Amino acid sequence: MKALQYRRSVVRYALLKLLGPGFPRLYSSALSPVSLRDIREPELPTPQWARVAPRLTSVCGSDVATLSCQGSPYFAPVTSMPFVLGHEVVGTVTEVGREVWSVREGDRVVLHPALGCRVRGVAPPCEACREGKDALCRNVTRGDVSAGIQTGYCRDTGGGWGETFVAHQSQLCKVPDELEDRAAVLIEPFACSLHGTLRVRPHREDVILVVGCGSIGLLTIAALRATGCESRIVAVAKHEHQKEHARRLGANELAPSGGRTWDRYVWWGEALNAEVLKPELGKPTVIGGADVTFDCVASSQSIDDSIRFTKSGGTLVLVGMPAIPQGIDWTPLWFKELTLHAAYAYGPECHDDDNRDTFGIAIDLMHTWAAKLVPLVSEPFDLADYRAAFAAALNTGKSRAVKIVFAVNRAKG
Repeated sequence: MKALQYRRSVVRYALLKLLGPGFPRLYSSALSPVSLRDIREPELPTPQWARVAPRLTSVCGSDVATLSCQGSPYFAPVTSMPFVLGHEVVGTVTEVGREVWSVREGDRVVLHPALGCRVRGVAPPCEACREGKDALCRNVTRGDVSAGIQTGYCRDTGGGWGETFVAHQSQLCKVPDELEDRAAVLIEPFACSLHGTLRVRPHREDVILVVGCGSIGLLTIAALRATGCESRIVAVAKHEHQKEHARRLGANELAPSGGRTWDRYVWWGEALNAEVLKPELGKPTVIGGADVTFDCVASSQSIDDSIRFTKSGGTLVLVGMPAIPQGIDWTPLWFKELTLHAAYAYGPECHDDDNRDTFGIAIDLMHTWAAKLVPLVSEPFDLADYRAAFAAALNTGKSRAVKIVFAVNRAKG
């Protein structure tokens, strides 16, 4: 089968790590660790697994960090190579094991990519999996498949950037007929954003700061509004098309992300009714700020800014995936007695009456939010055009893209 496969190369990794930031075209060049290959289809690990043919699969921020060699090496021991990326995917079931009961051939499904104890056949399950938090599974290097925290980072499962992949039946959620593929492919990242927003319950009079308006930032704004949040939302956007989407999805005010630090801080201070003070050395000191801040970038600058612009006693939710942030002054976190939440993937939400997984909540909300969210999805790329797709994902200002997708086993459009 055809697949975009990631293969480890120390030389390529070192060159891209060193040269890539100055020459971003290298990330989508022949130096990229990802290439289109003919590989064997993955086998069903046990009779409880099924085979899926992707229809649409998207490029996640974590995928971009992987292909640009800017991610943290923290995850290296909990992946197995070579792997086929792609965990945000809608596809069609083409084969089922003899013990599969939850899906049938021909079903259209989305993937819940976490590779927890149930998926791995590990019994008894770890504490996290017993609590329904399979994304936090202890046994990600054990069981019926190789190491991997998610589908897309495990050599035995395949991934959405290939013509087929395999999944445990518990990972597959049927897609309602009324949801088109472009809405369904957003369910996984929408669930991630919902997980972040449901960590807190903002009051109507609160002010919320959303830092970053890439796909996760925009989906975070949508998740806040979709769950009934009436707070004032100030969103930090880098590009004009991101600002347009942010306003359309419910942001009340837009703040710039670039320019001189002092000018940016003065603008943010006015939007958040915060006092910006100039010290003798270093970045400005901020008194006041947002009641709740969602950092959807998780760069060194965004984390530092988010800490400074969250008011005393406020809450900072880290939704974006950090690499190796440096130069962050943690003094405001301590001085303001902030609460810091990390929001990775999804899980059971205690705020929901039925205690459903955020995946189930995302599917339900997509019925009413699909029309607003589908414009975030790009015109699909063929797998063979992966270099152009990567270039668009790496330069969203020029491409005006939010969510890049591949059309794998379906026609474009």
